[in-house]
Amino acid sequence: MALDLNFVRSQFPAFTSPVLSSHAFFENAGGSFPCIQVVDRLTRFYHDRKVQPYGPYPGAQAGGAEMDEARTRLAAMMGVKREEVSFGPSTSANTYVLAQGVRSWLDGSGGAVVVTNQDHEANSGVWRRLAEAGIEVREWQIDPDSGSLELPSLAALLADGHVRLVCFPHCSNVIAEINDVAAICAMARDAGARTVVDGVSYAPHGFPDIPSLGCDVYLFSAYKTYGPHQGIMVLREAFGMELPGQAHFFNHGTLYKRHTPAGPDHAQIAACAGMADYVDALAERHGISGDPAVRNRGVHDLMRRQEVAVIQPLLDYLAGRNDVRLLGPRDAARRAPTVAVELTQVAEPVSEELGRNGIACWAGDFYAVRPLEALGISRDKGVLRMSAVHYTSADEVAWLIAALDRVL
Repeated sequence: MALDLNFVRSQFPAFTSPVLSSHAFFENAGGSFPCIQVVDRLTRFYHDRKVQPYGPYPGAQAGGAEMDEARTRLAAMMGVKREEVSFGPSTSANTYVLAQGVRSWLDGSGGAVVVTNQDHEANSGVWRRLAEAGIEVREWQIDPDSGSLELPSLAALLADGHVRLVCFPHCSNVIAEINDVAAICAMARDAGARTVVDGVSYAPHGFPDIPSLGCDVYLFSAYKTYGPHQGIMVLREAFGMELPGQAHFFNHGTLYKRHTPAGPDHAQIAACAGMADYVDALAERHGISGDPAVRNRGVHDLMRRQEVAVIQPLLDYLAGRNDVRLLGPRDAARRAPTVAVELTQVAEPVSEELGRNGIACWAGDFYAVRPLEALGISRDKGVLRMSAVHYTSADEVAWLIAALDRVL
């Protein structure tokens, strides 16, 4: 079954915006367009529910109910308990708070933490700073040529049985290879370690099926999954209740409050239910039935098939040039459609010229300084990044390739 791209694009106001529709949008890894269901819910909240939620009057009760709906429906989609879904101001903030709990959890235990140098800094720096508290931090290093994380290298880090936590990305925001999360989590679990997965760069390409991955924590950003600017943390109950709470002491008995020290953004939480609305709309349009988790898996597969087909010509084109270095796999099925290249020149002026040619993309280090340095790419030079999602069309990719031909 093919994705109905006309229907998909009709769900996004950006494609009829006189401001946004002038360019082919290839900056999705920096933040996707919001779907109309999210926009409508956010607008409605500010019109009719923008009061302290859960109070004994209609607007407050409607606002609280919509916040609860978002948590309940997202949890059902991802196959977890509603209490295991926490909202926060960003994934960086959620990861930081989680790390403070881990700091206390590991204090004096002699346990070690594994991080990678494939990550965005938000899922690397906070864990590395645990070394300041005397906690051992071990680095799972990428292959300096391919950028891949190899399982035998992780096995060596786990061999002595001292590792208590393994933190790694579902995929990198510049290398884009999809890591085998289930295999990594199984290996860590067998060694007695918990796992934290940064899913920010993967979740836009299909909301995760958490039980099949087997991780203890999965983090992603709603503003990259067609929603508002919120960080979403799936924290499995056993680990979440084991970690010392980071919020008000009287909230420690409620898992989704236990590690959320700041007051949540009520309107944006409520608007996150629009992401579930969108998945349901795609499922209905394409005849996918079943419970929310089954529908979500079907929509995930639709999104991925579309992305693989659309982005492969760009990968083939770039791989055929001798003046660029394509980061990550050449096979679209093995990667997210986030395509970064090293140029023979500083990358940012090229992105600016592409902007003058109708292409919206950017260049720089994208907070992925460690993987770029490991690949021998300086922060000053940066990479050109072009990122698609399931609403990207084949015509837009052809437009991008033609623009690259002119600019490069």
